[in-house]
Amino acid sequence: MTGWEQSPATALLILADGTRLEGRGIGAVGHSAGEICFNTAMTGYQEILTDPSYAGQIVTFTFPHIGNVGANDEDTETVNMAALSGVRGVVLKADITNPSNYRSLEKLDTWLKKRNIVGITGIDTRALTALIRQSGMPNGVVAHAPDGHFDEASIKAELNAFPGLVGLDLAREVTTAQTYHWDQTGWKLGEGYGTLEDPEFHIVAVDFGAKRNILRCLADQGAKVTVVPASASAADILSHNPDGIFLSNGPGDPAATGQYAVPTIKTLLDTGKPMFGICLGHQLLGLALGATTTKMHQGHHGANHPVKDLTTGKVEITSMNHGFAVEKASLPPGITETHVSLFDGSNAGLSVDGKPVFSVQYHPEASPGPRDSHYLFTRFLNHVRAQKGLAQKPEYVAPAA
Repeated sequence: MTGWEQSPATALLILADGTRLEGRGIGAVGHSAGEICFNTAMTGYQEILTDPSYAGQIVTFTFPHIGNVGANDEDTETVNMAALSGVRGVVLKADITNPSNYRSLEKLDTWLKKRNIVGITGIDTRALTALIRQSGMPNGVVAHAPDGHFDEASIKAELNAFPGLVGLDLAREVTTAQTYHWDQTGWKLGEGYGTLEDPEFHIVAVDFGAKRNILRCLADQGAKVTVVPASASAADILSHNPDGIFLSNGPGDPAATGQYAVPTIKTLLDTGKPMFGICLGHQLLGLALGATTTKMHQGHHGANHPVKDLTTGKVEITSMNHGFAVEKASLPPGITETHVSLFDGSNAGLSVDGKPVFSVQYHPEASPGPRDSHYLFTRFLNHVRAQKGLAQKPEYVAPAA
């Protein structure tokens, strides 16, 4: 009787501390370095993997069954298709199964290849998550070689060359190259996405890495959206004569992006126009108001994060994706903390006293995730309605019976 032979590893995950994990390769062939984080969402992996906020990161999914609903053409979140994806790699526990969902058009592995995302399966993601919780988000590299032969010198060189996210401006990599208009509305069963026919308002969105569903949520409120690059000046933005200004989510260190974004935001604040920021937009607004930001130990990534709205007392379950945060102790007088994370007490929202300006650290567009926070888009447009002398809409609408 011959001995039992194990198939050679076709993928590696190597951490900056030298930890070496072997597994099975998926997606694109090659290797890619980034900061390794974990995401606790059980659904929405396609949206997560196309969220520009993940630029520079390798996503570890704590939920083991990723790929079971396949991939489609509707659940892509990145607006800048030249960027293809927000992530540099993906780490999974279980092998990708054949999809079982009526919306599926292709297997996740095929989809990963098309978007040039390198991945690995067969990893003990629970142990990796515990390591991140204990030691913080490490730099690492994921490599895929179908024949099991790796150029480890090249792999380690790429890992050593990756600088980490502190001081890194990644908004420039994922932002739109030119201004465009958006009028697509939210998805409905049996109908797909709609089109805004008769807009009431005009919002200019500054794209630091915007997600499509954020723009759809603005359109659902009756707003035509003009999207401008992250580097747009205040004069550029105001030339569109907006009713309100939106600061989008995005990747990287807010202090780095703030080198050019903060002076613009300060000028926009002086106009008195309603402003709303999400995620990186929240952090940049905080910097413009005089607060500071800090790198988090493990970040917040998932669709199950409890947040308390201090203005109403309500608790909502939110979708989060950030590795930096506004330091609540640094908020200057005249700035009110409006939301707080119930996981660790970190700041999750702010508003400017006496001005129609506010922001949140999480993702109220909920793609993926719960829809508890959709009211924030109503809150934003209610500021616009107030300036126009129009009737307010209720923020919370009871679900249909």
